[in-house]
Amino acid sequence: MRALGQLLLLLLLAAGAAGGRGAPHDTLACSQGLACRLLDTDVLCGMEPPGPGRGLALARLRLEPALRCTGPMACSPCLEARLRLAVPPGTSEPHRPVPSGIPGAEDSAEGGQWSPTDGASSSQPNVTGLLLLSGHAYASSRCVAVEVRVPLAPTLPGRPLGWVTFRCFEAPLGSELHVTAYTNSHGRRRLSQRQRVPDCSWPAAQAAVPQCQVPRLQVSLRPKEVVVEVQGAVARHSYTLRLYHNQSHGAGGSGRAVTASGPMNYSLPADEVLPCLCLQVWPETQDPPRATLCPFSHDAEAWKRLWARSRLVLHAGGQALTCSLLAPCDLPAELVPCWQPEPAGPCQALPGLQQPAVGQGPQEFGGLRPHPNLCVQVWSGGQVRLTQCLRDRVLPGRADDLLLLEHEGNASLCALERDACVALASFTSMGAGRPGLLERELRRDVAAGQCRQVWHPENGTRVVLWACPLHKYLRGRWALAWMGVLLGAACLLLLLLLKKEDVKGWLKSLRADYGSEGPLRGRRALLVHAAEPAAERAACALMAALHPLGLAVAVAPGGGSGVAAWGPLPWLHAQHRRALRDGDTVILLLSPAAVAAACRWDARARAVPGAGAAFCGPGPRHGPGPDDVPSVAPCEAFAAALSCAVPALAAGNGRYVVARLEALVPAVPPALRAAPAFALPSEMGGFLRALAGPGRRRGRWLEPYVAAVAEGLQRAVGE
Repeated sequence: MRALGQLLLLLLLAAGAAGGRGAPHDTLACSQGLACRLLDTDVLCGMEPPGPGRGLALARLRLEPALRCTGPMACSPCLEARLRLAVPPGTSEPHRPVPSGIPGAEDSAEGGQWSPTDGASSSQPNVTGLLLLSGHAYASSRCVAVEVRVPLAPTLPGRPLGWVTFRCFEAPLGSELHVTAYTNSHGRRRLSQRQRVPDCSWPAAQAAVPQCQVPRLQVSLRPKEVVVEVQGAVARHSYTLRLYHNQSHGAGGSGRAVTASGPMNYSLPADEVLPCLCLQVWPETQDPPRATLCPFSHDAEAWKRLWARSRLVLHAGGQALTCSLLAPCDLPAELVPCWQPEPAGPCQALPGLQQPAVGQGPQEFGGLRPHPNLCVQVWSGGQVRLTQCLRDRVLPGRADDLLLLEHEGNASLCALERDACVALASFTSMGAGRPGLLERELRRDVAAGQCRQVWHPENGTRVVLWACPLHKYLRGRWALAWMGVLLGAACLLLLLLLKKEDVKGWLKSLRADYGSEGPLRGRRALLVHAAEPAAERAACALMAALHPLGLAVAVAPGGGSGVAAWGPLPWLHAQHRRALRDGDTVILLLSPAAVAAACRWDARARAVPGAGAAFCGPGPRHGPGPDDVPSVAPCEAFAAALSCAVPALAAGNGRYVVARLEALVPAVPPALRAAPAFALPSEMGGFLRALAGPGRRRGRWLEPYVAAVAEGLQRAVGE
């Protein structure tokens, strides 16, 4: 065992003799009164032989950040180890140290270079010890041997001797370093400490470490692209360039990152340049400093591009109006609710309801109930950038409603029109294009709850908005209508008087079949049928029979100025949308061609697989005649009506009635079974009551008309 110790001692001595000069940039310093030299900077720690029983004692280890530099701008971070030494307690008498065998221990001219020993005499007794410092990082390890000579005086035992400073242990930026210090004496004490190597957040590193130098960004605008130039990057060092959308509601929006080595140029299309587009570059180190540039915040073309990509979405599903402003960037804008009675007319801002646009999420106008005439405008820079309305939604209210403003507690009403609120007395006296508008009736309807409250006071706003149905107050139009009816009646009576023989029969028919007042007056219906002879005869018969009852019927497909101007499909969709909006009834007349169209619609939509096999064609007892079979494919208007009606039926919207010609159609297709269906002419009574709507009195008035309408339809189908 003793021989093995001597062998290890010889190996350590050889390492000291061969490498005692230290690394090229390592330095060693001692405090006054100590002499030290660096034996080697790459020894095998833990394999050194034990030294004398009483050597140097370690009192404290301190690590401090430092820089190791080979030039003014070529430094790397490291940790400086500073060790306080002391004489172990119990060392009371001066003695000559046992030779350590390390070259130069007795002669400073050999081996390493001794540091200055001010106040130390060569004849004074001293203690010489071997000090070992090791530094371990994640991917590296290093051990340093230092020889220290301390003069020993009778007053020194147990007291601090001084400091030994080694500069320095190098490791990657921001990594953790574990430094251990100990001596080779018996009963040696180890001192250990962990500390991170400085990263680029250290000001000294930012100015001297090449990896911490942040490049500069230069942007060049070209007609079709933007070139981003990374300047001042150090060659053979990796950098990351990031392009992102800066938004206040998040750390950074969507973007992309590009990694490069050294200086680089990056091009992106001009269409991707928005005001919130920002650039950021940083070196590939831990916690690196970053250079950020947002050069397009005042670019006019970028702002135009941003507004073109922005959308305003209105949500009217609940009791309050909600909207969302969707845009790639934050928009400095204001959301302004407004009232627009006519699609192409001006939209009047509602007082006190505007609010700033905040982020990308939905914003609610609390207390503002949805109405078809309500719109929301986005104002920015004194201009209207976006407008979205609820006009095409199925909502309570009519397009011709009048908006009244009431100051809470004051009971004063005024009409909002043309950026002003006109008092009702002045409004009715001037007419403003609405003759017969009576202030007393408006006040009475508001007090009785006949007008719909669009806005109620909230958040301190003492204003109430009412939407009143304007058609109730248009007395002049009703007077003209009555004059036309009376004139037509007079002409008819004159014609009948010229044929006295027919007067009695006409009066008898009038008493038996029709009354003096149509029970369906004021109601409207849209009749949709397929283009085949039987369906067209039935549609004409129904229209002629229902007209004296006061029901206004529009037939599709049909003629007229609307079809000629728009074409059949746009006209049909417009009529269907109007029927849903105004609460009119949509009558779907089923003939063989209409059933065939419904079967094809079912097959395409795959709504009810296999359910139409039993009725997709005439039954054995109801074979169509030669006149009933269409010679051409059914008109596409009925298929278009199905595409409108079936989704509305599934959602429970609108008033639909299915009329089945029982002589030709045995059953109702599954797609239309959600609506009430009637076999005509046998179920004519239920069909007329469905057109009349709820109300017992109106149902009793319809009984005298059932037989006459059924007889007319039977004659048309029989022909």
